[in-house]
Amino acid sequence: MIDVQNMHDDRNIHIDKVGIKSLKLPVAVQDRSSGSQKTVAEVNFYVDLPHNFKGTHMSRFVEILNEYRGSLSMENIHEVLRVARERLHALRAHLELTFPYFIEKEAPVTGSKGVIDYECAISAASNGNEKDEVILTVHVPITTLCPCSKEISDYGAHNQRSIVTVSVKLNSFMWLEDLIRIVEERASCEIFSLLKREDEKYVTETAYNNPAFVEDIVRSVTEALARDTRIDWFSVESENQESIHNHNAYAFVERNLRAEREERSRTKSGETIESEQLANR
Repeated sequence: MIDVQNMHDDRNIHIDKVGIKSLKLPVAVQDRSSGSQKTVAEVNFYVDLPHNFKGTHMSRFVEILNEYRGSLSMENIHEVLRVARERLHALRAHLELTFPYFIEKEAPVTGSKGVIDYECAISAASNGNEKDEVILTVHVPITTLCPCSKEISDYGAHNQRSIVTVSVKLNSFMWLEDLIRIVEERASCEIFSLLKREDEKYVTETAYNNPAFVEDIVRSVTEALARDTRIDWFSVESENQESIHNHNAYAFVERNLRAEREERSRTKSGETIESEQLANR
């Protein structure tokens, strides 16, 4: 049969990403409490396409993913990228997985147990020459209480649900739970799925005693992430789903920790050399 995709294209335009989007697939994610957690991911899968080819073979993306059906995980994502580059004769491959991750949490007073879901994502890219680039992302819902509202009101203060999104590039393994806790510990109060009356009282009072602007959240999370030597790069953003305004509040921070460490190392090395030169004069 005629292979139209392999026909020549004379427009001389290289395509950066071509492939499939929004395919649902069962995946396995490492779980700190039970070892592994099975969930369902929405998958985007792409390769680049040289300027001289008319199209790529979309069915091959699905074939590759089905070979790893049920076993696709953080551990073999690099292998999937390699297979994609080879079978589709591409220089670069991209794989994006977005999935719900479930954590059992105990209510703060009664200890009532409930499961809460967090939207997480793994984005990976490979060109076969350098180390594969992997970005881990978590979306964490929290409660924030407005410091200004608390300060100016005779009683009460408005609060809102906030979504904090943290993305990281790692140099060593990190649990999803670790990233999630970094955010929750810096909220006015964390969110639970099951609360009795005693728990609701605790949550309300805890938030009231820990007011935080959207700026406070991203700065506090930044401080924690910047101290973590497992992280080479990160971004953190917080969006308050405002309860009394007709808009949301938003803040964002991005840091390249690896570059900062390398710069400090060069500076320190330069200072050492300069000191030695002065001492030898």
